[in-house]
Amino acid sequence: MDESAHTPISRAPGAKELMQHLLGEISSGRLHVGVKLPPERELSQRFAISRGSVRRVLADLRARGLIVQSVGSGTFVAEGAQALAGGATPAPGVSTSPAELMEARLLIEPLMPALIARNANAADFARMQQCVDESEAAASIEAFEHWDGELHKSFAEATHNSFFLQILELTNRVREQGEWGRLKRRSLTPERREQYQHQHRAIVEALKDRDAAQARDLLLGHLQQIRQNLFEA
Repeated sequence: MDESAHTPISRAPGAKELMQHLLGEISSGRLHVGVKLPPERELSQRFAISRGSVRRVLADLRARGLIVQSVGSGTFVAEGAQALAGGATPAPGVSTSPAELMEARLLIEPLMPALIARNANAADFARMQQCVDESEAAASIEAFEHWDGELHKSFAEATHNSFFLQILELTNRVREQGEWGRLKRRSLTPERREQYQHQHRAIVEALKDRDAAQARDLLLGHLQQIRQNLFEA
């Protein structure tokens, strides 16, 4: 019975991505107890799957005890969900240093624009724009850093390639470490934050135009600037 119930999920690539995304967010604690999940319509658009597929993913998570659903209120992360999703076990690679992280990002992230230009949909671009707007409105370094991370994750999601989702999941785990936070607080001056915001907007505009070459060059320059600011501040 259980295997047959999971069959529709395994046959839909977008449903697989949604499942991996939600498990990763719950396991990492970014979606913590009591947090309300986005509505089915948003998840359907964002992962390019039917609402029926979204419901099957949510039903699977509910059966595992990871979420609770309330008619008229929505879907929420359940008590104890992080441990059930695997969050109690340290993920491999979380001891990666900020320098190692930036080396890897410079190699990997510039590969994404070509896939984004080919695969991204309107919901992906809307998510990128939301992240840019929220980062610019952020009142603290911590809030800015959160939306900065969400923007780069939105790039990975827009590739519609599960490999990049897993890489960015690891990236965000490293960014949550204290050493990264100390470096970012030390290096993130108001002038540099404004520079990052301009770079973010330019990257997103190039991606919206599906100009993969321009977006790649802008993203590479952005990452190089971050590395310089982090380690030469």
